[in-house]
Amino acid sequence: MTKKKILFLINSLTTGGAERVITTLLAHSTAEREEFDIVFALLDDVARAYEPAPWLKVRQLDCRESMVRSILSVRALVREERPDLVLSFLTRANIAAALACKERAIPCILSERINNSAHLPHNMGGAAARLFIRGAYPLAARIIAVSSGVEEDLRANFGIAAEKVVVIDNPVDGAAIAAKAEAAPQLGVEAPYIIAAGRLTKVKNFALLIEAYAAAKVASKLVIIGEGAEREALERQIEALGLAGRVLLPGHMDNPYPLMQRAALYVSPSNAEGFPNALVEAMALGRPVVSSNCRSGPAEILAETTRDAVEGLSFARHGVLFPVGSAECLAAALQAMEDPALRARYAEAAVLRARDFSVERSKDRYWDVIRKELARRDERAHAR
Repeated sequence: MTKKKILFLINSLTTGGAERVITTLLAHSTAEREEFDIVFALLDDVARAYEPAPWLKVRQLDCRESMVRSILSVRALVREERPDLVLSFLTRANIAAALACKERAIPCILSERINNSAHLPHNMGGAAARLFIRGAYPLAARIIAVSSGVEEDLRANFGIAAEKVVVIDNPVDGAAIAAKAEAAPQLGVEAPYIIAAGRLTKVKNFALLIEAYAAAKVASKLVIIGEGAEREALERQIEALGLAGRVLLPGHMDNPYPLMQRAALYVSPSNAEGFPNALVEAMALGRPVVSSNCRSGPAEILAETTRDAVEGLSFARHGVLFPVGSAECLAAALQAMEDPALRARYAEAAVLRARDFSVERSKDRYWDVIRKELARRDERAHAR
């Protein structure tokens, strides 16, 4: 019996949560190799932060971050590979995949990683992206959202029918993270210290964390792992607040987990998330966590409820939530988490909650969606 071919598609494998997720899912899909012919395509020919599993057939395109080139290249790729189904990650790949699959009358599944209303800029580029999403996304057979907040945004702001969207949490490979955490840290920091991680961009709002840290006057140092356009602004802020030597910006780390595992506390101050991967990774390493109650994901993870159901500073079941943009509440959370007993309680809760986001669970749900869409296609074909 001929195997059905599944084409997975993403912009690239540069550093990022979506890139890590797709490589993790595919690396754990060895059992599915017996059932499907799996092809993995990358739109942009750039340096890779993650390597695909060695058994995968990889198609490297050269779209150079261009939407037009991506649409044309994916159309040609789909014609050549003739997949039975395409599953794509990230907005540009999603748009290109939806258009190409519509032309070939094959099912397409889009994996939406972000809350587009919160993430897309309010300029001409953002407006164009919103138009593309509204035009292309409804063409997909199914859309996988990484959180209920992302699912709500797709329905409320982009006209996606509720029955088209399924929520599947991002997978966290706890065993792999724990193994990496056993290495020597890339930065020597005297304990105790607070840690945060992510791209140094406005949406991650590390400026708020630095402001709250200064106000809290806690004994622990603060380490923010990551690189990005906001570095100089953050360095000026650190200097202005007299925090030189207490707030450290070591840059990007290939392996942040040894430093994360040894931290007293992990903090996520983001204005918006799709699904906060690093937050759950810190929880998997047994770190107590504090997070902004942003769109989308933190309330679902830490309080097992919707964002709107959480008010003010909340000491939730699995971690602490504070209102987006509130330096005062974040400072209060940092002060409260100086208590070793509270940290220990939340560390235990974090480990238990992180187990709900296992790779196997997430991987199986992705392949279940694929099988259902293929079955629907076969039923339509037989009905003709």
